[in-house]
Amino acid sequence: MPDVARIWDSELSYTATPLAGKVTPHTKMSPLAADGAEPVWGVRMVIGGMEGSHSFPHSTFEWRCAEYGIDPDDVDTMLDVILHEPYMASPDDSLSWQSPATAAYLEETHGLPTCWTPGVSPSDRLAAHLARVEAVKRHRVLVEAEPVEQRQAALLYVGSARFAAPDPLDPIKASVRLDPVRVEARRMAVDWIRASFDGPRRPSRALKPPSTFGGAL
Repeated sequence: MPDVARIWDSELSYTATPLAGKVTPHTKMSPLAADGAEPVWGVRMVIGGMEGSHSFPHSTFEWRCAEYGIDPDDVDTMLDVILHEPYMASPDDSLSWQSPATAAYLEETHGLPTCWTPGVSPSDRLAAHLARVEAVKRHRVLVEAEPVEQRQAALLYVGSARFAAPDPLDPIKASVRLDPVRVEARRMAVDWIRASFDGPRRPSRALKPPSTFGGAL
């Protein structure tokens, strides 16, 4: 039986930004090219009686769409993938074979193509990655929501005025709307890397290295 990681809450945060060291109450205009403050999601969960969290950049949604062809509107599938990926063991880790559950996962997923395997269709790439997710759930860790009654009782116990959402992932699901331009840019990056495995490629408007503009190509 797999371990169960129970989700208690999720919320939005952000990465550091250089603006913090460059602006004052008297600054009239933000510096050009100010970067940072990229969205980061945090998911709090309990596994094996231990509290922990899984944080990941918002761009992970964009990358999984680009790598596996997941529908950008299918937030449920993207979350299912992202939350189970940390438990996908590597056959190169000798310690993985010390656990019968992990060994079973590795044996079941052996030979499945990755997003970088040449000559694989987008549908087969996605099917293989979803098969890895299902193998994680069967053998290693199943990530699921803590019942709302338990989460609400915990909030009352600590004196919080908050109400537990029916789904602890609601803050993410209600907010994630992917920018199609950013998803397309990630897809272009993935396509160029894949195309370059067999040797040098002549760039075109659709297939090109970063920061390249094809012009009349």
